[in-house]
Amino acid sequence: MNIEQARFNMIEQQIRTWEVLDPAVLELLFEVKRERFVPQEHASLAFADLEIPIGHGEAMMQPKVEARIVQELALQPHETVYEVGTGSGYLTALLARRARHVTSAEIHAGLRVRAAASLKGEGISNVTLLEGDSAQRPLAESAFDVIVLTGSVPILPQAFLDRLAVGGRLFAVVGDRPVMKAVVVRQPAAGSFQHVELFETVVKPLVNAPQPARFRF
Repeated sequence: MNIEQARFNMIEQQIRTWEVLDPAVLELLFEVKRERFVPQEHASLAFADLEIPIGHGEAMMQPKVEARIVQELALQPHETVYEVGTGSGYLTALLARRARHVTSAEIHAGLRVRAAASLKGEGISNVTLLEGDSAQRPLAESAFDVIVLTGSVPILPQAFLDRLAVGGRLFAVVGDRPVMKAVVVRQPAAGSFQHVELFETVVKPLVNAPQPARFRF
């Protein structure tokens, strides 16, 4: 496989056609080597338009979804990011290349260790990896300019909005199968939140995601 040709095809055929047109984001996808974050047994799928299993019942998002997240959040070099679900570390890497610092929490120890190795291999050092369950609230104490939930949630926990800095943005996939919606929540002023629906998708739920009260017959 010609890796650079495969990367080019992914960007041109999958990502551009999904309304990812920011030149800086497209250049970032050339710079951060996605194949270095894919488990070796799935190396041939690194640039495919599908989710890739990474173990522990988890999967990498489709490349076009990862790229769209980065574009929609419009990260700035001075900003801090909190990521729920490190996974492979690839999205972590993309965020870290755009932001001042990324704090990322992962519930599976094995994934955290592998992601740490991949990030080190890419020369990315402005990341703090935490191990633990962050499905209901951030594990870190500070407020963040950007918060990203990499797994879906039936409802968006208020605890994440409480940790969003003024001017901040939060990305999440909200809902239940078969209908989930990717949303960005912005806080232009303290306590004022604007929800923008981006696209429909289906993403694996966060482990231990809080559940709403369900009606039972």
